[in-house]
Parts: sequence; C-alpha cells; structure tokens
Amino acid sequence: MRTRATTTLVAVLIAALTACSGDGSDDAAPASTGEVDRLPETRPAADPDVAQAVMNYTTAYFAGDADTAYETLSDGCQKSTTPQAYEAVVRQALADYGPDHPATDVQTDVRGELALVSYKVHGLPKLDQHKQRWVFEIGDWKYDGC
Repeated sequence: MRTRATTTLVAVLIAALTACSGDGSDDAAPASTGEVDRLPETRPAADPDVAQAVMNYTTAYFAGDADTAYETLSDGCQKSTTPQAYEAVVRQALADYGPDHPATDVQTDVRGELALVSYKVHGLPKLDQHKQRWVFEIGDWKYDGC
C-alpha cells in the first residue's frame, strides 16, 4: 500500500513539474483536471475574481498589450518564454484577429489556488477555451495554461 501511494505521489509531482514545459504558443490546449479534482473546494481568502482576470487577460492579449498579458502569466509560464517572444505572439494575434475579442460566458471551477476556466472568445469560436488552467499567485489570478 505504501509503495502504491509513493508511486502515485511521484507521478503527480512529475506531472506538475512538466505542466508548463511547452513554448506557450498553444493557448487552446485543454488542461488536465486530475490535480484540481484532488484539491479542497474552497476559494482563496483574497480571491480577486478569476473571471475578471480572464477577461482582462483576453482583452490585453487581443489588443496587442503584451506587457499586461505577460504580467498575467503565472511564474511557471513566464519562465517558459521571454517577454520578447510573448510580445511577438501577442502582436501576431492582433494582426491575425484584431482587437475586439473579449472573453464571454466565463465559467469557473475554483478549488483552492487552482481554477479551470471555460469561456468563449467573441467572434473566434475556434479559440474558445475549455478548462483553461489558472493559478492564484501572490494575490492575483494568473494564466497557467502554458
């Protein structure tokens, strides 16, 4: 029994360490819910509203506001890309899609300091998000789906 618990714990830790190993370019990748399902169903005491954070991030992203969008990335996601590389991604999104694509119909599943967020991107259904990962870091909700 102890061996099984240790093996499970090691697998969870490895999954957590590799969660942000991507290049940050695939914002549409679904998040794994396994880690969130094991967390308590309580919100952080200083919850600044994950839905508002998602709406602010999406607005900044499509408006080409790379500084604001990058600051909304989790620490792990910021470590996986440079501000300059992320700025190029945000500028390309603005060039490809234009600025008017707010997040709508935002649905959140908040458990502790993790949240899975589903929402629609106005005018761009191919970019709608399902269970996008967000984390509560140092008093703010941060995008962690890198």
